Amino acid sequence: MRIDVVSIFPEYLAPLDLSLVGKARRAGLLDVRVHDLRDWTTDRHRTVDDAPLGGGAGMVMRPDVWGEALDGLVEQGTELVLPTPSGERFTQRTAERMAATGHVVVACGRYEGIDARVADHYRERGVRVTEVSLGDYVLNGGEVAALVLVEAVARLLPGVVGNPQSLVEESHGAAGLLEYPVFTRPPVWRDLPAPPVLLSGHHAKVERWRRDQSLRRTALRRPDLLQQVPLHELDRDDRHVLEDLGWTFDERDGAVPPG
Repeated sequence: MRIDVVSIFPEYLAPLDLSLVGKARRAGLLDVRVHDLRDWTTDRHRTVDDAPLGGGAGMVMRPDVWGEALDGLVEQGTELVLPTPSGERFTQRTAERMAATGHVVVACGRYEGIDARVADHYRERGVRVTEVSLGDYVLNGGEVAALVLVEAVARLLPGVVGNPQSLVEESHGAAGLLEYPVFTRPPVWRDLPAPPVLLSGHHAKVERWRRDQSLRRTALRRPDLLQQVPLHELDRDDRHVLEDLGWTFDERDGAVPPG
């Protein structure tokens, strides 16, 4: 898979050489290329922005510069991603979809954002354009989102994560639940013991305990996720756990939280 990231601060993307992403790049599992938007400017000052039409605070990134950059990167089948606070929420499902795409280009905006005609232009050309937001807050630019996106997508590629089963069990993974709490040695730390079941050696009991903890954690912290789990994926023991928390079940509405 190839991911191109365009930014006026390419040094910001240096962490992509570290950890699993860097290892995947060196192993040839992932091709990440970082570009300096200013390389496509034509004036002496390498200008990438201008005052907003209609007035207002801040500066807007110029469409002509972005057009020159993206024309050389966006191809048939490419997904163009624009991080922006006004975009759709970036989720694990978004990452899964992008991981199945052969080529993603991330355009990192700054200032008041990228001229809206850039997104419109590439949509009209038949390019899949996705405007994404990490959450309900504002950052100084799209570079942080680009780092998040690359890591979230890269770890889903075959061979990047050592144990593929961890992708199923983790929060927001294939199971659709938050991950259970994890423990390691020593068995007792500062008078706090690890759950005895984890020391029992009884794999079926450990698996059931972890499933119960995932259900409880999701029900209490992210009930919206639990409501998206199809009823047929909740077995009798699952339902008992949720019933103890006041949940009910409806064939039309699925799992229904208390109140």
